[in-house]
Amino acid sequence: MDILKFTPILKEKIWGGEKLGNLLHKDSKSSSLGESWEISDVEGNYSIVAEGPFKGKNLRELQEQYKEQLVGEKNFKRFKTKFPLLIKFIDAKEALSVQLHPDDSIALKKHNSLGKTEMWYVMQADEQSNVIVGFNQDVDQALYKKHVDNKSIKEILNYEIVTPGDTFFVYAGLIHAIGKGVLLAEIQQTSDITYRIYDWDRADANGNYRELHQEEALEAIDYSTNKEYKVSYDKNQKGITDLVSCPHFITNVVAIEEKQKLSHEQLDSFVVYMCVEGEAMIKGLDISLTVRSGETLLVPATVKEIEVLTKGVKLLQTYI
Repeated sequence: MDILKFTPILKEKIWGGEKLGNLLHKDSKSSSLGESWEISDVEGNYSIVAEGPFKGKNLRELQEQYKEQLVGEKNFKRFKTKFPLLIKFIDAKEALSVQLHPDDSIALKKHNSLGKTEMWYVMQADEQSNVIVGFNQDVDQALYKKHVDNKSIKEILNYEIVTPGDTFFVYAGLIHAIGKGVLLAEIQQTSDITYRIYDWDRADANGNYRELHQEEALEAIDYSTNKEYKVSYDKNQKGITDLVSCPHFITNVVAIEEKQKLSHEQLDSFVVYMCVEGEAMIKGLDISLTVRSGETLLVPATVKEIEVLTKGVKLLQTYI
């Protein structure tokens, strides 16, 4: 196997915009494009290889054929032929709903699924744009229910103004929402389970309101005011900088200004590279692929070194 690039799966959303097309070069003229699924093993949304010897094959087919060669021995034992991460770029022309995701235990019990822990890396943000992460005060279930009943949930949410490079660890159970004007990269467990608790009282073109999941959310919400969701790091540091490390994934930002080799020798895992700034040529075993801002590559576990040729690039490097 060698490095892989997939055709993005584009998703229109009620809150989507034009930045995925205009800034990240996605093949769409839609004015409501919300998400680009870069690597997906979600049922009915399997990523398809865009070029090279595996062109036309989907991710599930590759996993079933190549198993640990693709994902690594420990990942294959843990996840079998299900790719464990869903990789996206998201453009919020309007704010997303306020929501949360269940953890693995709740998701398994109620949905026979993985839970959903994720992270965000902000690529671009309009002036004074924000995200919602957690509560701005101590909240218990009774107080939360009181604000839901009074339609005053906005009063207890924590808002964070964002700029490019800001990174957030959105663990399962954490109340969150991407705000208006934010373009970001999202790395998450392969799960599409969302408990929506507030949707800004907006209706779609037909006057319909999206379903809320208040009862489901009560059990799953983390009511603490843990402030460790925003990642502190030096945005100007060159080389490899740690961002997030959790049982579900490890993500670093890699800033390179010239030719550099990156070793995967110590990893028993696939590696995903999301280009969040600049452009580069990435060489695998026998294949070289170009990535520019808004594109993603999957490096199989059997590829133990890549070479990055660039005049300046930032990559999110993710593995398990």
